Amino acid sequence: MSGTALIAGVGGIVGNNLARHLVATGWTVQGLARNPPGDIPGVEPIAADLLDPAGLGTALAGRRPSHVFVTTWLRQETEAENIRVNAAMVRNLLDAVRPAGTTQHVALVTGLKHYLGPFEAYGQGTLPATPFREEQGRLDVENFYYAQEDEVFAAAERDGFGWSVHRPHTIIGYALGNAMNMGVTLATYATLCRETGRPFRFPGSAVQWNGLTDMTDARLLARHLAWAATTPAARNEAFNVVDGDVFRWSWMWSRIAAWFGVEPAPFDGEPNPLEVQMAGAAALWAEIAARHGLIEPDLNRLASAWHTDADLGRPIEVVTDMSKSRRLGFLDYQATDEAFFDLFERLRAARVIP
Repeated sequence: MSGTALIAGVGGIVGNNLARHLVATGWTVQGLARNPPGDIPGVEPIAADLLDPAGLGTALAGRRPSHVFVTTWLRQETEAENIRVNAAMVRNLLDAVRPAGTTQHVALVTGLKHYLGPFEAYGQGTLPATPFREEQGRLDVENFYYAQEDEVFAAAERDGFGWSVHRPHTIIGYALGNAMNMGVTLATYATLCRETGRPFRFPGSAVQWNGLTDMTDARLLARHLAWAATTPAARNEAFNVVDGDVFRWSWMWSRIAAWFGVEPAPFDGEPNPLEVQMAGAAALWAEIAARHGLIEPDLNRLASAWHTDADLGRPIEVVTDMSKSRRLGFLDYQATDEAFFDLFERLRAARVIP
């Protein structure tokens, strides 16, 4: 089954990979962003700001999407502002597509902060037991993911469309200028280490180094989004979405080091945040980019050290249960080390890294 998809956030790590998957499987795809990319074949770009209701309504006038995918958010200084801004973005989008009356399904991508709490209280307080399961309720804290969900639920009840909520773990995938992009961040960090001879040090906590974890390939997430949007049994359900394997960073770190040809430094048990390790590296990256003919000389458009530090610095083990999707028929699997390697190969081919 296919349809007409409207992807909000088409330039991001989720939206970009989703657009490519939907086009490849026969969908008509409209890609919305403030500055939509023009390099995704088969996608009709729509330039609009989700915080500008009037402009958004004009941009979407006459368009008749059957499926809406919300894959974007804007980071703010406080969780209260995250709630205000990101809830408004969802609300404005669903208000803008309402006049057409064609929406059958809305998919919202959030993440494991549903269980871990917002950045202001990340991994603190009383958390659900792992592995995280969808039936575990909301935490008793303010969280913009909950506000986004509530906007979708209210619009679905009013307008009669189905919905799905997708909660990936840390996402591995191709996108530039993305706020949450561990794969590209680690690729730039490893490149800096190799070019300068610096030690390739794990930036996170002993719990993450020694404990079990999992991740989400953006290509698998794209397939999951399309599956849930077109599978009756998945209507009005929330889903965890991970690759299907588990690993320890003590193993994965050496795998990444080997791909880049650097020697992993022994872990000393203490965090070495990337925000500290990569501080002041912008000029060096610009020099590396010039020397190797790379397409992006601005390190700040590639690396999101703060988010990688947050994920790798967690004080608790994080493992995610996928049983709900398996029971309903989604059986895809992706080896996470190969997801990293596939991304690194693509970054090299696109001259993002040398």
